Amino acid sequence: MSTATDRRPDDVVVPDDTVTPPGGRAGGDALAQMRSPHRARALKDVLARVVMWAAFALAMVPLVWILWTVIGKGAHMLTTATWWTGNQRNVNSDDFGGGARHAIEGTLEMVGLTALIAVPIGILTAVYLVEYGRGRLAKAISFTVDILSGVPSIVAALFIYAVWVTTFGIGRSGFAASLALVLLMIPVVVRSTEEMLKLVPNELREAAYALGVPKWVTVVKVVLRTAFSGIVTGVLLGIARVMGETAPLLILAPYTKNFQRDLFSGNFPTLPMMINQDRGDFALETAAERMWGAALTLIILVLLLNLIGRIIAHYGSVKK
Repeated sequence: MSTATDRRPDDVVVPDDTVTPPGGRAGGDALAQMRSPHRARALKDVLARVVMWAAFALAMVPLVWILWTVIGKGAHMLTTATWWTGNQRNVNSDDFGGGARHAIEGTLEMVGLTALIAVPIGILTAVYLVEYGRGRLAKAISFTVDILSGVPSIVAALFIYAVWVTTFGIGRSGFAASLALVLLMIPVVVRSTEEMLKLVPNELREAAYALGVPKWVTVVKVVLRTAFSGIVTGVLLGIARVMGETAPLLILAPYTKNFQRDLFSGNFPTLPMMINQDRGDFALETAAERMWGAALTLIILVLLLNLIGRIIAHYGSVKK
């Protein structure tokens, strides 16, 4: 005799281990199929990481090699007090010693004047192209910046020579070389600043406009302050671009071994020209030592300027 517990309603489904899930695969195979895309993505991620780190290591090889060579051959020159206080006056190629203070001061002075001219022009040009520029004028400016980005340094130097020396009859000087460096620095500052301004969210501009803030105030107080860190980075890239240039100096600012702080008259001392001067007598050990010392000094100056710029960008940027 059957009891109530022995009865099963017709609508009750009894689990059956032999039932095949949708798709015609067993449970373990279906789970493996679901996990296979994750395995493929993980494999691609590992492969991309390996390629990235390999490319990074490959790019670091020449950098480390150059730094190791320059430091190893020029560090002992920087440990002498004369290097930071003296100049190369009355120092022949086969003489030991001599200083680089005249070239350090000249390089900083020339690059400072170049940045003083190029940075405002570059930033204002980028602001116009992003915030105001429309129509043919903006296209013409953008096209001109693209052309300047690909101009070799010697072409910029020859252009300034043709205008400054040949046309106006003004002699070669440090200022003429600075004008050529301005042509090389402006496109770097314009493009980097332009990209940073494009990264500023439009919501910030719209919020300022909604409060009745004029557009120029929005650009100065909101847009430029938000992109300040990136703008400083672009300026540093431009400075690093022109600090080691030699072609404009060869054509427009002949080298002198004496102290010269007047950018508008006479020969002018710079570190790239000091390196070029001693490079001609590279076979002499004394000249080679000064050349490596000047190269290391130039690297240190660029590093210090980048460090100072990073600190300014850190404390001057908008805090989140």
